[in-house]
Amino acid sequence: MSLNIQQGSLDAYTPAEMAHRVETVGVAKSKMSIRQMVGLGLMAGAFISFGAMNFIATMAQGMPRLVASLMFCLGLVLVIVGGAELFTGNNLIAMAWAQGKVGTRAVLRNWGWVYIANLAGCLAAVALAYLSGILHSVDLGFGVQALKIAVTKTNLSFSEAFFKGILCNSLVCLAVWLCFAARTVVDRIFCIVFPIMAFVNMGFEHSIANMFFIPMGFLAATDPALVQAAQLAPDAMTHLNLAGFLNNLAAVTLGNIFGGTILVAGMYYLIYMHGQQRAR
Repeated sequence: MSLNIQQGSLDAYTPAEMAHRVETVGVAKSKMSIRQMVGLGLMAGAFISFGAMNFIATMAQGMPRLVASLMFCLGLVLVIVGGAELFTGNNLIAMAWAQGKVGTRAVLRNWGWVYIANLAGCLAAVALAYLSGILHSVDLGFGVQALKIAVTKTNLSFSEAFFKGILCNSLVCLAVWLCFAARTVVDRIFCIVFPIMAFVNMGFEHSIANMFFIPMGFLAATDPALVQAAQLAPDAMTHLNLAGFLNNLAAVTLGNIFGGTILVAGMYYLIYMHGQQRAR
């Protein structure tokens, strides 16, 4: 996404201007080639994984969750400033769809390819992190935290994961939305930090981050030393399996879509764009 500074103006874009910028970017995203969507989607999966690794490492060092939540922001900073395609942020394409500028098929095409690419990027990051020996870092602390996080996520009921997904992507899409007010890189980073810190600190669920967290926990669970160090209840890992992963991912993804499309894109569409000319 391109933010061009108008000569002599450093004022933030107004919310009404932001809505039209989101629409314009949504149209552009819908027209991307498969090569672009897959390539940038792979990068976004890796970027979010870096944020997740940073979060786990910070927790493993005994830092407060609030500090670790700040460290997680690295992921979306890399996505927005570096340039990548993230499924959850792309839920804002719904604004261009509601305005009639993008067809349903084009929206689903973007979401589908980007989602798959995000998953592949996260799994590649999991493999690289595992091979690096990171699970045994911080005196096994990294692996213990990875295991505990994955256990917590897979033990959520479908409804809990769904509603945590709604709340999460409302904040993620608000972070992306705020970036459309920005005119500089520094502005954009500040726009990202507080909403992302909030969702992580409150324990909400992000589908793409979970594509790293839960598989990383799978690998930690195969190491007897990490399982022993985690001191979990005997039945705690009952749902730490493929079925538990898919159940979490399905619920969180649906929640993320609802939060991003209805509560953010939908609301701002109704406020700033509903009733305007719907021209393709």
